Order: sequence, then C-alpha cells, then structure tokens
Amino acid sequence: MLKVRQAACSCGQLAVQVTGEPVRVSVCHCLACQRRTGSIFGAQARFPRDGVEFFGTGNEYRRTGDSGGIVRFTFCPNCGATVWYVIEGQEDLIAIPVGAFADPEFPMPIYSVYEVRKHAWISLAPQIERMD
Repeated sequence: MLKVRQAACSCGQLAVQVTGEPVRVSVCHCLACQRRTGSIFGAQARFPRDGVEFFGTGNEYRRTGDSGGIVRFTFCPNCGATVWYVIEGQEDLIAIPVGAFADPEFPMPIYSVYEVRKHAWISLAPQIERMD
C-alpha cells in the first residue's frame, strides 16, 4: 500500500495530499531559501505531480533562483506559509517544504545544495550528497 501524507499551511486553509514516497528530499542553503523560510536553510521533498492533490486557495510568488530558473511558490493568503512550489521546466514535480508535513518521521534529506552559503555551525549526515 502506498503511503499517503498531508501537508498544510499554518492555518490549514491551503493543503496538499501526496501519495507515495518523495522522489528526492533535499536541503538548500541559498540565501533566498533562508529568507523564504526564516530559517538557516530550506528543506523540501519533491513528488510526481500525478501523486499530489491540491486543496484551498493560494497566491503565487515568482522569483529567479540562484541557478537562473524561475520558481513559482504557492502560499496561503491568510497565514503566508508556502505549501508548494514548482520550478519552471520541471512542472512534473511538486516541491513541498518538509516542515509543512509536520511529521518527525519524514524521510531525511539525501541531497544538500548551495553549501557555499551553509552556516558554518550546521552539520549534516555524512552520507548526504553535496553541491556548492
């Protein structure tokens, strides 16, 4: 049986339900993710679009990522929490902030990107793939 998980914004108005395991779980240390999350990195899980159901009404914010690609973030207009985002050209994958699942048993990241901007005091598991 496929695992079903739910992620939502802080007020619960905007949510997604995913079926199956994530394609990839990663952390991003870019400055934009630090600002977006209000934390020292962003943690996200990517799922195939056909396994994601969307609920509620969201607003969209677009920005250019460090790699030059356009990213479309969908966030709750009530509480402001980002619930998912899509990288243009990769619309078949939906990225969901791991914290939106509020699940301490969620799979750990396997990839860490933009480590050149990682806070020096952060330590990640040694088996995680890294990219500067």
